[in-house]
Amino acid sequence: MKDVKRLGLAGLVGLFAILTSLSASAATSYFVDAMANSSSGGTGVSTEFLKAGDSFQVFSSPDDLWSAGPLPRWSNGAGLIGNRFATGNDESGQPAGTLIGTDFGTFSSQGLTAPYGSLVGEIAGNFFLIGVEFSGIAPATGILNLYYWDINNEDNSGRLFTVVSVPEPETYALIIGGGSLMLWIAKRRRPKK
Repeated sequence: MKDVKRLGLAGLVGLFAILTSLSASAATSYFVDAMANSSSGGTGVSTEFLKAGDSFQVFSSPDDLWSAGPLPRWSNGAGLIGNRFATGNDESGQPAGTLIGTDFGTFSSQGLTAPYGSLVGEIAGNFFLIGVEFSGIAPATGILNLYYWDINNEDNSGRLFTVVSVPEPETYALIIGGGSLMLWIAKRRRPKK
């Protein structure tokens, strides 16, 4: 408690700068189409330019669905990993309770094995599973491309609304600046012995 009092108003401002900067990031939304952006026969959706080691996040709603073809092939970004039943008002158009998705196993290509129908990312030829939520580090420098992961795009349908979030460069400057300010104030206000 004494240390907090020593920091004073300027220290609290520095702490506030650090905390608010942690949530500062650029978020952009994209639609990833199951047919046009298929990993087989389509092209990826180009999103953000990342440098190797940059942190980033990708999100899609678990209720947003796309399809790999006739029933039961509806899934969200996690892919065809288990039984999914229609809600009556989802993208499948099927009555509530109808089996619309099931486990189709995995598909291997481009050095990645991932569930059919899943959302995957690619940077400079490095493919990785995103699913419905991903938070990680760019494996290489380049554009992040998003794909629907499957072996045949001809009967795919639907698209996912996807958000890509990348911390802005000034975020790091605020963190460093706020921390430096707090250290300087703490040293300056230490009682003299």
